[in-house]
Amino acid sequence: MLYSEIADVFDRLEVTSSRLEMTSILSGFFKDLDPGSLRNVVYLSQGMLHPDFYGAELGMADKLVLRSVAFISGVSESRMDELWKKEGDPGKIAEYLLQNRKQVSLFSEPLTLGKVLRNLTLIENAEGRDSQDKKMKYLSNLLMDSSPVEARYLCRIVTGRMRIGAGSMTMLDALAEAFGTKEDRPDIERAFNITCDLGLVAEVLAGGGVEAVRKMKVTVGNPIKVMLAERLPSIPLILDRMDGRCAMEFKYDGIRVQAHISKDSVKLYSRRMEDLTSNFPDIAAELRKQCKAGTAIIEGECVAVDPEGGMLPFQNVTHRRKKHGMDKAIEDYPVRIFMFDILLADDEDMTVRPFEERRAKLEGIFDVSEKVQFTTMATVSAPEEGEAFFSLALGKKCEGIMAKSLSQESIYRAGSRGFLWIKYKKDYEEALTDSFDLTVVGAFYGRGKRAGKYGALLMAVFDEDSGHYCTVCKLGTGFDDAFLAGLPDMLDKYLSEGRPHMVDAEMMPDVWFLPTVVLEVVAAEISLSPIHTAARNIVKEDAGLGLRFPRFTGRVRDDKGPEECMTANEVLSMYEMQAQDKE
Repeated sequence: MLYSEIADVFDRLEVTSSRLEMTSILSGFFKDLDPGSLRNVVYLSQGMLHPDFYGAELGMADKLVLRSVAFISGVSESRMDELWKKEGDPGKIAEYLLQNRKQVSLFSEPLTLGKVLRNLTLIENAEGRDSQDKKMKYLSNLLMDSSPVEARYLCRIVTGRMRIGAGSMTMLDALAEAFGTKEDRPDIERAFNITCDLGLVAEVLAGGGVEAVRKMKVTVGNPIKVMLAERLPSIPLILDRMDGRCAMEFKYDGIRVQAHISKDSVKLYSRRMEDLTSNFPDIAAELRKQCKAGTAIIEGECVAVDPEGGMLPFQNVTHRRKKHGMDKAIEDYPVRIFMFDILLADDEDMTVRPFEERRAKLEGIFDVSEKVQFTTMATVSAPEEGEAFFSLALGKKCEGIMAKSLSQESIYRAGSRGFLWIKYKKDYEEALTDSFDLTVVGAFYGRGKRAGKYGALLMAVFDEDSGHYCTVCKLGTGFDDAFLAGLPDMLDKYLSEGRPHMVDAEMMPDVWFLPTVVLEVVAAEISLSPIHTAARNIVKEDAGLGLRFPRFTGRVRDDKGPEECMTANEVLSMYEMQAQDKE
């Protein structure tokens, strides 16, 4: 298969803002691909060779890519610096220079998908003292045979800057349209949610149809998208919602992890599918020791504790993210995991079991120790019981409680948010309702002492219905000088030439970013807004919802991807809760 066919599709997607049109372009293309090629095309469209959790990265810095482009185009270093200052995008620079290339090598031949995959794999695996030279050689070899458009996307793939705008939800829509029906879409999405491998799902679907996808199972080594909770403003409302009886657990202030336990290894994944095993090697080893099953997938919260076993705030557990000196970090920052759910036990898929069965299974196959324990839980059937349990949680320095349904319908809904789980914190009564996890989509240059720096950020929520990111506030408070100074390093790798197609905004920042970085924000209130686009036209025509007096809490949610940030529907629910409180 020629790589030009793929690059042409990427090019069409990049200039399309309509999700329906993107879906149509992709589904038409997918139908003509063999299953193996389809799997690789899906990965490449996301700028990868593997699913997110694989861990390997192509890892080419901009300067190294520019050296490769300069080598094959014969451009001087000074000219390349000039183009870099103007464009800031290696892909655009490569496209421009190849369009103006005076001659093409006599040995050039059409670029195939196979060759692209081989060379990108070599780039990914290059190690040692001369690894940078090797990467440059392998990329240059591809660029020699590239058309300008092919070069644009090759350079964006190796630098992690794919910008075609087709997210995983659009891809799932396209797969359903290409190989099934709209009614099959939930089955295809569930397969993705329990494997976190869109390429695998595409390959299975293309090769065996929807029936083969329905047979896909939870598997050790493939992270499962986490189940999420809704929120309600009082314990009586929670009990009403859960038919008068529910389980309540302490809500711990730590890092949520998913442990994949096999007979000879344990992998710990964050909710963003980042491999955290090296951050908590002691927890991984203790889980294997205390697990009586051969294989299991469990969820728990890693919490920092003091020498007496008391729980410490979230900031303490983040010290375990050090890449070096882990033995010292384990000694200085002891951590305990509190397990709260089990998704697989000895190859039995527990996600289809009600919560009570899952909890009983979890407690039946694990022994406890100082480092491995269960969440504190109680069955509650009256508001006063819930209030007493809530007070107990706060006394133990927890964030609040999680209420979980005990009905037969309380299966584990991977990747979904709903009222089977409800979280409740003290601030729900005292302030707005909760913090907001928002993604950065733009920045404004500062004034005064912030002149020449980013002084404020445009923040957005994810609209699950449209697949767009909709703005909710301009964030300019809560930043200290060190954080502001570090913003370019954090954000500039995600710079976008214009407003990204997946961003719905009326407020125009000075610079745009691809939605990637997630920050935790608090606010005084949610109000109707003529300039923000979250839940636009739902409460009032020509108005969306925005946050009043937003403030950064200081917490970067690097455990969350942009599609895991707060949704527009959540903001709408919180606005309605707020309105009820004022009545």
